[in-house]
Amino acid sequence: MPSLKDLKVRINSVKSTQKITSAMKMVAAAKLRRAQEQAEAARPYAERMEKVLGSLAASVAGRDGAPALLAGTGKDQVHLIVVMTSDRGLCGAFNSSIVRQARRLARELKGEGKTLKILCVGRKARDQLRRGFAQEIIGTIEAVGKPKLNFEAADKIATRIRQMFDHGEFDVCTIVYNKFKSAITQIVTTQQLIPFAAAGAANENTADTELNSYEYEPEEDAILAELLPRNIGMQIFRALLENAASEEGARMSAMDSATRNAGDMINRLTITYNRSRQAYITKELIEIISGAEAL
Repeated sequence: MPSLKDLKVRINSVKSTQKITSAMKMVAAAKLRRAQEQAEAARPYAERMEKVLGSLAASVAGRDGAPALLAGTGKDQVHLIVVMTSDRGLCGAFNSSIVRQARRLARELKGEGKTLKILCVGRKARDQLRRGFAQEIIGTIEAVGKPKLNFEAADKIATRIRQMFDHGEFDVCTIVYNKFKSAITQIVTTQQLIPFAAAGAANENTADTELNSYEYEPEEDAILAELLPRNIGMQIFRALLENAASEEGARMSAMDSATRNAGDMINRLTITYNRSRQAYITKELIEIISGAEAL
């Protein structure tokens, strides 16, 4: 049984940890509000751009000379997976859920005989994936949101992906990230970037009736050649914003649980300390009484 001194040291240690987790929770809550506003503000533009591109893509599908970002390379052999996580931990299952989905996708592709390449955006993706996919990792991009997350950071990632595609290094590009729903709920999302595939936009005929009735100037091919590269940057920027909000929400929830667990542990240790102290006092009293009776 630990001594009273050991219990006292343990209680003080847990109290110090509780102060740290409580402070991290408040910091995450403050950052979450701004990150959530940014993510929600970016959604309408990104979704509308996808719908416009989906409508344009449907009208030029199958034509000769269609943009490469839309038509692809004509092959489906080399796949690039862009795994977006954070650089830091202490955010619950935020990183592990993304990596789990990336692993599942990677195993499916390798099982089909595809060649796999992985680009990690965030240190945690590299640290977790290199255990089973070290040979497939072609690079890691860190500190994307420092000092502040902006479109320029997303455009650099998009430029790197486009250059790899132009050099024929892959046929299909897919990103994996967490979409923010609430502080305690994040949805792991897999989205194909290259070749362009609108997420359900092509099937929503009623929603796109007004888009199909437009006459575009210049021609659809020229508009797609301009918008498709910009859409890659926009979708990556949206994914980074969703990830940032999801990370802060997961961290706030994790630190709240850690703070409450620390409080429960302090209560249990305090009860153990009081019982041990009472037993020690009772033992001393018995020894004193026994000694007095012996005299």
